[in-house]
Amino acid sequence: MRRILVVGASAAGLAAAETLRREGYDGTLTLVGEEAYLPYDRPPLSKQILSGEWNPERLPLRARADLDALDLDLRLGHAATGLDLAGRTVLLADGARLPYDGLIVATGVRPRRLPGEGDAHVLRTLDDALALRDRLGPGRRLVVVGAGFLGAEAAAVARGLGTEVTLLEPAPVPLAHAVGEQVGRVLSRAHLDHGVDLRSGVGVAEVSDTGVRLTDGELVAADEVLVAIGSLPNTEWLEGSGLKVADGLVCDEYSAAAPGVYGAGDVARWHNPLFGTSMRIEHRTNAAEQGVAAARNLLRPDARKPFAPVPYFWSDQYDMKVQAFGHLRGHDEVAVVEGELAARRFVVAYRTGDRLVGALAIGMPPKAIRGWRQAVATGASWHEAVDAPPPSGASPRRT
Repeated sequence: MRRILVVGASAAGLAAAETLRREGYDGTLTLVGEEAYLPYDRPPLSKQILSGEWNPERLPLRARADLDALDLDLRLGHAATGLDLAGRTVLLADGARLPYDGLIVATGVRPRRLPGEGDAHVLRTLDDALALRDRLGPGRRLVVVGAGFLGAEAAAVARGLGTEVTLLEPAPVPLAHAVGEQVGRVLSRAHLDHGVDLRSGVGVAEVSDTGVRLTDGELVAADEVLVAIGSLPNTEWLEGSGLKVADGLVCDEYSAAAPGVYGAGDVARWHNPLFGTSMRIEHRTNAAEQGVAAARNLLRPDARKPFAPVPYFWSDQYDMKVQAFGHLRGHDEVAVVEGELAARRFVVAYRTGDRLVGALAIGMPPKAIRGWRQAVATGASWHEAVDAPPPSGASPRRT
């Protein structure tokens, strides 16, 4: 291979490009990014950037000099619009046609939107975060539609800035689908304690210039509205290419979508052999790890290794640090294995079938959850991990 093309210039794409060079690839390496900015970190957008704690200058993942050292054909501000799989060519919005011998797709996701949402904010890019930040502060009213991690983090930051916040969520318990009902109630309580008007089990009919109208007819007044109802993988440019797309670019256990084509990051749906299931992970750590794995497998097809990580994510809300390892969705049981839910200082473990599949900690030091990550990675049974004394020596409390 003398021409490798990486489409997507965020964490996954940059990790892939750096790995290719580190592993000895010295051919033409093109990195395409839809945004005009140098590759930057996204988790701080809903935290340090939105709060004003950081300036945008702190966001780039690498300094310009470090990118120059990679000897990249850097195409920023140009979205990919099509793929000719047979001809091994990617088409850009500016009309350029980029040939390749190897391709890594890392085009990420975009926010879901509500029909007719008008001037409502979303929060995915640096420009999004700066636009919302300028509209927050004392005397301002913000309605956040969607109480997932992104919406919850934005609500917490807005309250810290003195903004009046209403948080709307259609589910009876926010985040229950992701972390379980008990943990979801703990996180909900924190928002209520900090003065957020949290309304769960409500539906949104429309967003207007004056606020958000609920399905029961009530108008929730707002100066600004943030829609945080999830995301969609950026796969439209792959339509008609012959690659399989189903809630992401479908890849095998090696992150391969086709011969010489690999997926990485938020856009990739791959088979994780550690859990025996297909998954698409929208978390920063997974993006970087999969970018590395995809690059190595592309370079050395005869020595490929399955991409089988223990997913990790974190969230900061008020004074709470949430950390989790594993594949928590669709779990069958949750057990408190250390601490107390009411104190917002605990570790919980998750069971699917007869296996430990994850653990989550709030208000605990990192070492409190590391042993649980190892247990997930080694495929520990639920009995081995929970019924036996956990790493801290505490007794589990089933909930």
